[in-house]
Amino acid sequence: MATSAVGSTADSLSKLHIGGGNDWAFTAPNLLKNLSLLSPELVELAKMLLEIGQSHLFEHWPEPGFDDDEKRNLLNQVARLNSSYPGGLASYIKTARELLADSKAGKNPYDGFMPSVPSGEILTFGDDAFIQYEDAGVKEARKAAFILVAGGLGERLGYNGIKVALPSETTSGTCFLQHYIESILALQETSCRLAQGDGPTEVPLAIMTSDDTHSRTVELLESNAYFGMKPTQVKLLKQAIPSALGVSATKGYHVNSLAVPRKAKEAIGGITKLSHQDGRTMVINVEYNQLDPLLRASGFPDGDVNSETGYSPFPGNINQLIFEIGPYLEELTKTGGAIKEFVNPKYKDSTKTAFKSSTRLECMMQDYPKTLPPSARVGFTVMDAWVAYAPVKNNPEDAAKVPKGNPYHSATSGEMAIYKANSLILRKSGVKIDDPILQVFNGQEVEVWPRIVWKPKWGLTFSDVRNKVHGDCSVTERSTMVIKVEVAGPVRNKGWTIESVDYKDTSVAEELRIRGFKINKIERLVKP
Repeated sequence: MATSAVGSTADSLSKLHIGGGNDWAFTAPNLLKNLSLLSPELVELAKMLLEIGQSHLFEHWPEPGFDDDEKRNLLNQVARLNSSYPGGLASYIKTARELLADSKAGKNPYDGFMPSVPSGEILTFGDDAFIQYEDAGVKEARKAAFILVAGGLGERLGYNGIKVALPSETTSGTCFLQHYIESILALQETSCRLAQGDGPTEVPLAIMTSDDTHSRTVELLESNAYFGMKPTQVKLLKQAIPSALGVSATKGYHVNSLAVPRKAKEAIGGITKLSHQDGRTMVINVEYNQLDPLLRASGFPDGDVNSETGYSPFPGNINQLIFEIGPYLEELTKTGGAIKEFVNPKYKDSTKTAFKSSTRLECMMQDYPKTLPPSARVGFTVMDAWVAYAPVKNNPEDAAKVPKGNPYHSATSGEMAIYKANSLILRKSGVKIDDPILQVFNGQEVEVWPRIVWKPKWGLTFSDVRNKVHGDCSVTERSTMVIKVEVAGPVRNKGWTIESVDYKDTSVAEELRIRGFKINKIERLVKP
């Protein structure tokens, strides 16, 4: 009798203690048992999770004394997520539920919008307008900041390092990050020289990294003395085309998307103006698989077709974006950095109630204009693809499967694109450049131009290059030329040749294997 009474009293006191403010946890009994392990801050987070319907997170929590650190670690992760997402996790879950409901109902995000071709600037490399915008962009560069999304590891390329450490071309061996930094430094020097009386300016570079790339990016920078930049100029945030900048400055664009001519139905998004029935308008990127059906549903029976120019009137988005800093900061203050999100659920069946894998909210930087007011000035600048767009993302096997005539987007095609661009720039400057020959490397047929590279400081703009070309100059297809300062007089020797390598040959360095060739430096002449 006495024992029973004591037990009953203890049980009552226990319930009284819990009921003194923890009624909210009765729906998650395993959490309730473990509340004494948690700090007041973590208890509040647990309460918030229950309020937004996340009680399942606690279903498998064991009794106190088991995995206690893991329980606290989970809630500490929740705390970080809650503080880093605009509006917190409650906002994230609310948005996710709304988007999933729209997806299940088959709602089209473009319902009510009428597509049309937005206003923008179409530039031809080397013409008067191009040169004017390029000059304006160089002057403006001292007021700019550059942001590089480092791009992660090169596993998809068949390269185990970080992508920015990969040589952009093997003639000089300059890696992508070195080329980016040297280009910014050349812009900085020239821009400050043109801004008479304003004094020197250090143009900042922000590099976005991840857990996979952060330490290796730091090591690459530190072991190479930041490639000439001051360490204080470079900001690593864990998770350059002057003429386009000139267009932004001249036209006062709040957002300027660098674009390239795009064939109809080509697998690249199109820059499009959307006008809603309620009066809203915006200029954004519309993915290629959405653009054609959107046009067909909006009174364009043929959908996305080429115009008389041979290209779609909707230019191709290449995710090189220029934002005016003032309006951008205002927008960041207003939105907390949030960009309009979407979901891409993988459903198990037509009921759309079960998923093959987890679905998350995603967003794209090119969707930034969706949050801007209709008064925002959003435009584009189209340039020739050979000077603006040569992505390096596919490994040799995947690139070899690309249908003939389509871009390979590989390390092979990326390096050849650099030689092509430099050859065409010199050709437009008056140099006689031999036509390319076709060769096959790693199963990819590519144009092989003379292997010409130069430092950004030697030729930052087209005007710089043109002003340094004098007399009767010619370069043969078999030539290799690395320009750092000045070149004068004829050079005739056995030169450097391109030799094929097998991407499966592990005795060859992987940065060469993924290209399918190496440079054999037989004979060279170095001029001081």
